[in-house]
Amino acid sequence: MNPPKTDARRHHDPEVRGFASDNYAGAHPEVMAALALANGGHQVAYGEDQYTENLQRIVRSHFGATAEAFPVFNGTGANVVALQAVTDRWGAVICAESAHINVDEGGAPERMGGLKLLTVATPDGKLTPELIDRQAWGFEDEHRAMPQVVSITQSTELGTLYTPEEIRAICEHAHAHGMRVHLDGSRIANAAASLDVPMRTFTSAVGVDILSLGGTKNGAVFGEAVVVLNQDAVRRMKHLRKLSMQLASKMRFVSVQLEALLAKDLWLRNARHANEMAQRLAEGVRAVHGVEILYPVQANGVFAQLPHDVSERLQKHFRFYFWDEAAGTVRWMCSFDTTEEDVDTFVAAVKEEMAR
Repeated sequence: MNPPKTDARRHHDPEVRGFASDNYAGAHPEVMAALALANGGHQVAYGEDQYTENLQRIVRSHFGATAEAFPVFNGTGANVVALQAVTDRWGAVICAESAHINVDEGGAPERMGGLKLLTVATPDGKLTPELIDRQAWGFEDEHRAMPQVVSITQSTELGTLYTPEEIRAICEHAHAHGMRVHLDGSRIANAAASLDVPMRTFTSAVGVDILSLGGTKNGAVFGEAVVVLNQDAVRRMKHLRKLSMQLASKMRFVSVQLEALLAKDLWLRNARHANEMAQRLAEGVRAVHGVEILYPVQANGVFAQLPHDVSERLQKHFRFYFWDEAAGTVRWMCSFDTTEEDVDTFVAAVKEEMAR
């Protein structure tokens, strides 16, 4: 059968890949096939479709019998909806200073969610009970926003990982103070692949109350989900999703992408490959004199420091971002579609530019 005709034209070279972000990658072919499968005919709108119903079964197989998924459009939306669900109007969220909710969401948690972020400086993007205590105080002080939630990211914004035991300790500490725990899992698949454990091992099994489940960075076109793990911790999720402008009318096209990733092992295959490419990249540049890798490479990101002018010359041929331009720190991200040739070509370019 011939492919359907379209008046759209291709405006990019599909052979060009870089190291700027896993959001740059296209969609995995199996996800695209799933979207085509879900197309055609009519399905009930706003989440009453058969694909969203089936997604609940799949999510429960990963996170336990009480888990419930609320598909949304994007990661910021997932975080804002999730955090609203576990805070009062006077509530605050403790998070790492480097947390995505603090530095990369345009103030949405505070401006749109109406909550206060209480940040803590960390050496590696990870919170600990001791670090949490720097902000976990003044619960009855009406002059201060009340700490009600601890939010952690797995894998972190610096490419590091929490062990299940570390997350358990955070959950026990937070719960002892009457706080809930939210996990930003935009790269949760990379964490599970690296730790070689099921996702429930460091979420529902250790006390996480609610999480943002990523899809876009791991091969979806778009779409994430808020997954409620502790039903007693939240209220009015459907209403919060709607008023936060995250309720998709044709939700089947979000749900079927998550089904394609999670029903079997596509999520894990994609994440493992991205992680392996990051390891290959780290090993290649680690041998280059003058390049310093700043954090353990535990997921699909490499954070490095090298001369500013070298980075600028490399950016003329490869897309990537400065993480801290003043310090000369850069971030290199690998994706499910990064190839060994992509990595080796970039490592060779780094060597060449550093030798100039």
